[in-house]
Amino acid sequence: MTFIGSAAFPKLIALKISVDVEQNTSITHCLRDFSNAETLCSEQTCYCQMCWRKQEAQKRMRVKKLPMILAPHLKRFKYMEQLHRYTKLSHQVVFALELSLFSTSSDVVQMDRMYDLVAEVVHCGSGPNPRHCITIVKSRGFGLWFDDDIVEKRDAQAIEELYGLASDVSKNLESGYILFYQSRE
Repeated sequence: MTFIGSAAFPKLIALKISVDVEQNTSITHCLRDFSNAETLCSEQTCYCQMCWRKQEAQKRMRVKKLPMILAPHLKRFKYMEQLHRYTKLSHQVVFALELSLFSTSSDVVQMDRMYDLVAEVVHCGSGPNPRHCITIVKSRGFGLWFDDDIVEKRDAQAIEELYGLASDVSKNLESGYILFYQSRE
């Protein structure tokens, strides 16, 4: 499988991107923020080989070619300096069953593409250790629930209510972690 489009492999098969999460946001918002410019300053400055010193710079990530499979990884863990450890960000991130994605590059190959949510990895627990994840795969109106050595068939509606789509924020210990969207094309 290739992750980079090339002459030998003209189609971008899959793309995994890590996106920041905020309180009460959506996957659409997270993906939009992924392409925003970020100013690198203080300790993050870049060394300039022309003037031979560190300079502020702008960093921006753009998607030129839309993939067949998009796998946004939600950055659920953040290092807290005052605690000297990673903590889980249990922010609710609403994700849609259908996603319209637009290319963020000016020299675009394809303007937009529709995607369907086909699977998700859900992180259970309050912290990064020990990590326990379950995987949910949607198929023909029902969901397959993979939890260690157990595989269960579940109603698709029940899965939607549990992870990401419900407005109930009290289920913070179980959070969507990696989403898998498949292109309709």
